[in-house]
Amino acid sequence: MDKARVALVKCDSYDEDAVYGAVKSGLKLLGGAKQFVGPGERLLLKPNVLAGDHPDRCIGPHPSILKAAGKIFREVSANLTYGDSPSNGSSASHLQKAHLSLAAEEIGLSPADFNNGREIVFKDSPFTRKFVIANGVLEAEGLISLAKLKTHMLTRMTGAVKNQFGCIPGRIKAGYHLKMPDAHDFARMLVALNLFIKPRIFIMDGIVAMEGNGPRRGNPVKMNLLLFSNDPVALDAVMCSTVELNPEYVPTMKPGREWGLGTYLPEEIKVVGDSIDSVRNGDFRVDRRPFKNILPQGMMAFAKNFIAQRPVIDREKCLNCGICVEACPVDPKAVDWHHDKKKQPPTYKYMRCIRCFCCQEMCPEGAITVLRSSFQRRPGSK
Repeated sequence: MDKARVALVKCDSYDEDAVYGAVKSGLKLLGGAKQFVGPGERLLLKPNVLAGDHPDRCIGPHPSILKAAGKIFREVSANLTYGDSPSNGSSASHLQKAHLSLAAEEIGLSPADFNNGREIVFKDSPFTRKFVIANGVLEAEGLISLAKLKTHMLTRMTGAVKNQFGCIPGRIKAGYHLKMPDAHDFARMLVALNLFIKPRIFIMDGIVAMEGNGPRRGNPVKMNLLLFSNDPVALDAVMCSTVELNPEYVPTMKPGREWGLGTYLPEEIKVVGDSIDSVRNGDFRVDRRPFKNILPQGMMAFAKNFIAQRPVIDREKCLNCGICVEACPVDPKAVDWHHDKKKQPPTYKYMRCIRCFCCQEMCPEGAITVLRSSFQRRPGSK
């Protein structure tokens, strides 16, 4: 069996010439841009735009990555669009705030429709059979996925596989969290989504990554690398290796391999270009614990509040903006102004909380963190 190939290219700045050269080199290590697209094909560049914010926040791939990929793939096909769908607000507004619109305009990319979509039935799906997919994705013949190397409270890391969750328009995403609060089921859904969309190539920005309280308000950390592959599972596995995280602790890995999306096994992956050891960061702040089913089958639901990790609000950091309330997918809300005191930070009713961490993910101030229970902590854990 041929090994999955992941190209690793060191790059220590977002200087446009340096990034263009690094992206060109990474694609060349995999056979060049022509290996992934044909002349005249309608291509969509899909960056990870969780929320519109300045590039220095490291929430998504830097505009120079979009610009470099756009220039290179335009040499093969002039018919390129770009876009993503954050969880709230208009796609255009978030792309503008992230400085991606300006970068796209400079090289002549057109915005794709990510505000509207339609339901599709994936008959061959191993898990989720129905998805609502953005029109911009359905109208493209091929998708180029631009991911970011960063932490995530639900899935440990967010990378190549999870990036395609943005192909589901806006607030519709919340319904998937509500239907699949278990991290493993959510991961299976992500794998099925990737099997339907079939991105041509995955490019990951790890020049400056995000550690700690990701995916929105973690801390920037220099990793000085770009990753490339047509196998998203292998790319995410190499990503994990660079931060000394066991890939098996990322819940998309095992279903990804079992269902044919890719592989996470080291013996089935060939890293080309620079070595993992040359960029490895063992001090990277990420949860390195395995996922565990803490509650036995049938145990009373209230016990989860004492055993499971949970989101908590730092009242000193909270600006009382209500974005966490808006992001909460359950009805009635788990986080809300439960006593009608909107002059104070929202509070939680943990019996309602499904632990999707949408509130933590969307908080613009980093005021929400995930607290482990005393049952989960262990000496020396990170």
